[in-house]
Amino acid sequence: MTDITIRCPIQKVAEYAADPDHAPEWYVNIDSAEWRTEKPLSVHSQIAFKARFLGKDLSYVYEIKEFVPGQKLVMKTANGPFPMETTYEWESIDGQTTKMTLRNQGDPIGFSRVMMPLMSVMMKKANKKDLMKIKEILENS
Repeated sequence: MTDITIRCPIQKVAEYAADPDHAPEWYVNIDSAEWRTEKPLSVHSQIAFKARFLGKDLSYVYEIKEFVPGQKLVMKTANGPFPMETTYEWESIDGQTTKMTLRNQGDPIGFSRVMMPLMSVMMKKANKKDLMKIKEILENS
């Protein structure tokens, strides 16, 4: 789990982060996001992502499992190289500041067991970069 404080109202942070069209802008490893279902985002929406992680090209489809606008978004792979779940949570610190938490959980079966400790460290490092990028985008817009 990784979190960051962003000097923006919770509504702005949550709307931006929860929009899959913005994912390639702030996720270091995501190259593209393509809707598989109709907009707007809701439970059961599906989005196909193309990414690159630890030298591997990855393609996977996330399905929205829980969505409480302005509070929480949970996505789980519907298909892809390994089971993965990503959770975003937003908490208003005051009217102009938001704490955003990003959590990834999964079983990277496409990678060797020897790589597991490295993957965990690399994922946390990537999450930190992603949150720094979304902070930069939102605080400067």
